[in-house]
Amino acid sequence: MLEVAGVKLDLECVVCFVKQALKAARLATDDVSTQEKVLKATLSKLLNSSWNVSTPRLAHEVYRIIREVTGVNDPYAEIKKKSNDEALRMYPYIRNIVWSYSDPLETAVKLAIAGNIVDFVVYDNPDIKLAIERVLSTEPAINDYPKLKNDLLNSDTLLYFVDNAGEIVFDKVLLETLIRIRERPFSKLTIVAKGGPIINDATVDDLRYVGFTSLPNVAFRTISNGDPGTGPERDDPVVAKWISEHDVAIAKGQGNFEGLSEVKGIYFLLIVKCPVVARHLGVKPEDIVIIYNR
Repeated sequence: MLEVAGVKLDLECVVCFVKQALKAARLATDDVSTQEKVLKATLSKLLNSSWNVSTPRLAHEVYRIIREVTGVNDPYAEIKKKSNDEALRMYPYIRNIVWSYSDPLETAVKLAIAGNIVDFVVYDNPDIKLAIERVLSTEPAINDYPKLKNDLLNSDTLLYFVDNAGEIVFDKVLLETLIRIRERPFSKLTIVAKGGPIINDATVDDLRYVGFTSLPNVAFRTISNGDPGTGPERDDPVVAKWISEHDVAIAKGQGNFEGLSEVKGIYFLLIVKCPVVARHLGVKPEDIVIIYNR
């Protein structure tokens, strides 16, 4: 267990935002002049913004520009559907792996982390099966699984922040495994997704598409994608209140780690994908992490 300080914007993040803007603009349109407008508007926003913020906060501004300039609300829509469909086809395979190990819950946690490879900001063609093999044969660089297991088996309510489309199928397997092992559902199971499209992050529509509505006592909440009315920011007191209202809180992925790292009493499950976060945690890029922020 570590006490994790909040992740702030690094100079490398600024360069990454420009690359993300170009990638999303090319997905949204083939028109080079529009892509150029996206880049110029992104550069202007970055130059005129405070860099003393969390990366998700500034990312919202960048992706709002992409939507406004291109007129495309969800540049990643096709990629997200393909990711969900591919993961759903793997669903029986994932479940079989879980129950072939002596500790199915630990395996399901690791597989949920493997699903975090479905990140199209970092990878153009994520290899899910290779990620599964690597995660199952590698010990986490930070491993608070024993505490996580104890808390999950002895809790009554769970708050779960999902990350990406496709990845959410792995999260669903984890939750189903947990409920089966506990031999009872949670009295309150709250799943938090984005309130609108941003990158390939999952929305409530994605949760419904892959079957989260079949989970007992499940409810959905949304956090902001940067547009008005899509939910509170991750650093909003409302989100802290949600966490305090649940016995256990889990956040998947690097974006949620960056946005929630100042919040105490939350578990983070992720593949570390960039040197900024790796340095912050004292691990290496590509390491897997199960960490409780005490």
